[in-house]
Order: sequence, then structure tokens, then C-alpha cells
Amino acid sequence: MAASVTAWSADASGILSIPVIDPDPEFARLYHRHHGFVWRILRRLGVPPAALDDASQDVFVVVHRRRDALRTDVSVRSWLFGIARRVAADVHRGQRRRQRKLDALLPPPDALPLDDTLARDEAAAFVHAFLERLDDGHRMVFVLCDVEGLTAPEVAEALELNVNTVYSRLRKARLQFERAVARHQARSKVLHG
Repeated sequence: MAASVTAWSADASGILSIPVIDPDPEFARLYHRHHGFVWRILRRLGVPPAALDDASQDVFVVVHRRRDALRTDVSVRSWLFGIARRVAADVHRGQRRRQRKLDALLPPPDALPLDDTLARDEAAAFVHAFLERLDDGHRMVFVLCDVEGLTAPEVAEALELNVNTVYSRLRKARLQFERAVARHQARSKVLHG
């Protein structure tokens, strides 16, 4: 891959101005092809919306720095997932540190009432709560297969699991999700008549 080269251009007075970057076309293709995937994975890993763009950028900084380490026998999405998972873990650690500091300073916030007109937000909260109840192994398999559309072999590679383990965890997670949906619908039926 060609290295990026920065050159400074000068205007008529000889004053240096905006840097001109010689782009790396291979990296640019990788970025454009997989940025959405990385952003969605980070969101599914619990990176807060306000931090998603920065976390995505952090992933691609690592990708740019380590792109020569990508082996041809490894799926690009599996490799990107591994990097995204580490970046998300770093974000979470930073959040916990900030939250501990805030908790020491601020009283607990009052609960806000749920706005019934936002059915999509309620559904998203339901799915998020369901995912939080799953153990890490089942959650990651469920998210990668059913939300992101990775194949079981890709997930097995990304998580360094046997493909049969992936299928087993996926089957169990789907069953738990179906049961959670059924319970939620039954409660809603009782509450809303």
C-alpha cells in the first residue's frame, strides 16, 4: 500500500496553507466499504451515540496503522470486528471512569416518563435490554449473525470459536429472544387491553 504523503501548498505571498494529502486508494476503498459495518458494530457494542463517530475513527486509525497485518486467510469483517470490540471496550472503560466521577458530584437523575408515541424507541429499548441480559458469548453471536448478517463461519473466525458452537449459541439466543418477545407482548396486552 502506498503511504500517505502530506505536502504544504503556498499561496502567492509564500504563506503555507492547507495540507494536501496524497490519499491511499486501497485504504479509502476499505474505509468506504466497511465504515457502516464498523459504526453499527460499535453501536451494538454499546458505544454511546455521541461517541460513535470518534470510536469509528479510532477503529480506522488502528486499521490504517495495522493494515499490513491483515492476513488473506482472515475475513476483513472479522478483523474489523476484533478491532472494533477492543475500541468499544476502551470507550466503556472511559465511560465508567467518567461516571464514577459524576456520581460523586451529582445527585441521581429523576426518571423521565416514557413517551408512548415513540414505539420505535420502546422497541429499541426492549432489544437493548434483552441483549444486556444475554451473556457475552450469546450476545455477540446473536448481534453478529442476526443484526449484522455475518455468516456463522465469519462469526466463528471473529470470535475464535468452533462453528458448531456459533450455531448452538445462535439457536439458544434466538429461542430466548422469541420467549422475551412473547412475554413482552403478553404484558402489553394486559396493560393496554
